[in-house]
Amino acid sequence: MQQIINFLVRNKSFLLFLLLFSLSLFFTIQSHTYHKSKFINSANFLTGGIYESVNGIGQYFNLKEENQKLLEENNRLKSVLFNEKNELKADFTLDSTLGNQYELTAAQVYKNSYSATNNYLTINKGKRDSIHEDLGVITSKGIIGIVDNTSSKYARVMSVLNTNSRINAQLKKTDHFGTLRWNGVSPKIIQLTDIQGLAKVTVGDTVTTSGNSTIFPKGIPVGEVVSFKLVETEDVYTINILLFNDMTNIGHVYIIENKDAKEIKTLNDPNE
Repeated sequence: MQQIINFLVRNKSFLLFLLLFSLSLFFTIQSHTYHKSKFINSANFLTGGIYESVNGIGQYFNLKEENQKLLEENNRLKSVLFNEKNELKADFTLDSTLGNQYELTAAQVYKNSYSATNNYLTINKGKRDSIHEDLGVITSKGIIGIVDNTSSKYARVMSVLNTNSRINAQLKKTDHFGTLRWNGVSPKIIQLTDIQGLAKVTVGDTVTTSGNSTIFPKGIPVGEVVSFKLVETEDVYTINILLFNDMTNIGHVYIIENKDAKEIKTLNDPNE
């Protein structure tokens, strides 16, 4: 204990300098938008590199599982090619759902949180790959989240398991649409809210994206209705949805870019 005290006394000037320097950096970043943006991008770059190294080690021990997932996905895509004249209602296929308006970029997940209140993923595609904010992220099973920040080589994705996330979705059987939110409880269950009381809700119904935004096209799977209740004071349902994706085990994803997004936004808001 005495040695620690002696060390602090001997280096008090240097330690005071570090403290004041840190405080000045903190206040500069917090009070200037430009500096804050640069700091966040730099942090993304550094953490992305760390996650890449850690993920490389983890992948080595999970090669068998990842190869199995890729094999299953390749089989689904081959089924589309062999049966392209048939309408595949049961399985979600990237080709048939997205059409030519949307462009897909494959990416790998380097970090994925799912136990916090506001969860994010880090993926290995960034600005140099033409990735920017407000792009949708999915797997072959359904939605993952929305890109909310990018650096040169990496991007951060706001997961659907984030209490700040808001995504338009609809009931497949009735086309009634509402908003996907997460109550922060289970990583398997997400909530669909704002569905009017006159809608017919049934357990087992599929929930998909509604296409009411430029981020996700209509028809991307979300999950299955497992329970619901009517909030009588507001005459709306709160519906619990079992996600098709296992959000605790995400390896590869696709980033969706709507090539008509800018034109649509300009049309809806000429002042932008």
